[in-house]
Amino acid sequence: MNVPLLQKIDRWAGVPLCFALTLARKLFGRSLPPGLPSPRRILFVKLAEQGSTVLASAAISRAVQLAGRDNVFFVLFEENRFILDLLDLIPPQNVLAISSNSLFSLASTSLAAMRQMRRLQFDAAIDMEFFARGSAAIAFLSGARIRVGFHASFGAGPYRGDLMTHRLLYNPHLHTTEMFQVLVQALSADPAKLPALGFPPPTAGDALKTFQPRPGETEAVRALLPLRDSRPAPLILLNPNAGDLLPLRLWPNQRYVQLARRLLAQFPEITIAFTGAPAQVAAIDQLVREVNSERCVCLAGKTTLRQLMVLYTLAEILVTNDSGPAHFASLTPIHVITLFGPETPALFAARTPRNLALWAGIACSPCVNAYNNRQSTCRDNFCMQRISVDQVFSQTCKIYAARRGQLPPPV
Repeated sequence: MNVPLLQKIDRWAGVPLCFALTLARKLFGRSLPPGLPSPRRILFVKLAEQGSTVLASAAISRAVQLAGRDNVFFVLFEENRFILDLLDLIPPQNVLAISSNSLFSLASTSLAAMRQMRRLQFDAAIDMEFFARGSAAIAFLSGARIRVGFHASFGAGPYRGDLMTHRLLYNPHLHTTEMFQVLVQALSADPAKLPALGFPPPTAGDALKTFQPRPGETEAVRALLPLRDSRPAPLILLNPNAGDLLPLRLWPNQRYVQLARRLLAQFPEITIAFTGAPAQVAAIDQLVREVNSERCVCLAGKTTLRQLMVLYTLAEILVTNDSGPAHFASLTPIHVITLFGPETPALFAARTPRNLALWAGIACSPCVNAYNNRQSTCRDNFCMQRISVDQVFSQTCKIYAARRGQLPPPV
């Protein structure tokens, strides 16, 4: 997925498209009659970011309670469907996938998805993107009479037309998990009284289902790891990648190298594995070579996403930049240390007691949010650089000692 290109398309093509659709709605749209029945068929629009899909799981579960599992659908980019299938909240055939591999495939699969939406005759569409124009257009073109989404009232957010029947204010003081649930609860609200909502913030929701490897999967992933005295060694994972969406989230690579060396020296029994996407194989392999230890291996590009989930079930700790893996790992028993900088853990941290967020909280952080489409003019991420190797090493040692039933080692 070429994220910068998609962001440009959303801006330069999305603004006039949303303006034209808003004009069409004003001229030809029908107003909602009072007292509409509860929706029988619901569509979620959440195109990007698998990590956010994990945060949306409580909202999806609420919709399933409302309309039934077979009547909840989801439209997303094809490369982001893995985690939705893994959550198993809706039937796989209810996922409408759009390909972003090229402009042609983006256009053709979007049109095909919209034709399918019209055939399915949705009662409600819930746009879970904050202020993206493409998702607003999809929600409108789905044909759903009820459309719930965030609205840029008085310029509080980027323009994306007036395409929702239930226009909500984005609340930057609610965790994203709670904000997604608000979208579902708003289905029953009187649109004439919005954006006022007369109910308290929702709770975090039910605990996520724990990922369970299939027979043979654990052994296949263990085969990728070096053995110590003919048995698996305790494993700590390092994920230097932060995806293409926000490179500012990267903790300096050399600090991962320093962290790995210190952990290997502190715990002679452990193995360190670096993980990452196939596109980062060369860069991450170079980091492993710099660590220069037979107990440090590169697994970047060597596992499928499902095998990565299996790997999390075998490891003690994952240290990662703020990105999808922090949320994927919340479906497994692993402990996660997530490094935050341009975004805040108050809104985007994985909702699990096994997640520890480290955030320097400097004066300019967080600099990206829903209102600026998660864009920033910053080119020097002091917010990430202020997180020291000492901090991460100390917390990793404490968690490792606790998991192994040991006293914390000196740091």
